[in-house]
Amino acid sequence: MTASYDKTISQAQSNETQKLVDAFNNLDTDAKLAWFYLVYKKMGDSITPAVPAAAEPELSPLLLGDFFELSDEQQLDIMRDIVNRKDTEYSRAYGAIKENNQLLVWYAWAVAMGNQVVDLPGSYEPSKAINDLISQIEKLDFDEQISVFRTIAGEVGYTDVKPIATQAETGKTSSL
Repeated sequence: MTASYDKTISQAQSNETQKLVDAFNNLDTDAKLAWFYLVYKKMGDSITPAVPAAAEPELSPLLLGDFFELSDEQQLDIMRDIVNRKDTEYSRAYGAIKENNQLLVWYAWAVAMGNQVVDLPGSYEPSKAINDLISQIEKLDFDEQISVFRTIAGEVGYTDVKPIATQAETGKTSSL
């Protein structure tokens, strides 16, 4: 499958996968949290082999250790802060790690939901937007799926680190 590319989006994203990232970004806060959980519940077997081998869980002790000791309400507030990119201790800890580790955090939280992590309400029914988004992602090949997941995971959380301007943006070549 060949993808068409738009210069205004990341080189790692096709227009098709960028539309899925945009669809995620249009969800409300709790729908985003439900999406993370449902993606791992439904597609976790295909996502997870790519994550743990490339992740470094020791870089996330706050998120993969202390988090599990908090109350359900505290955990939910932290998750909401992360998807809303708020400047908080946990959101900064999340924003400071690379995408593979961010995916590992969501995976660990999804696996622990209902036990050590706050669960979806028993009566929860995903919206059409969530179901459509998951369905569209399932149709992608594995590399495109991982690209979408990494992009979404990498766009949430808080960081004040800004990307380095490219040569095209500055008109200057990098010096050594």
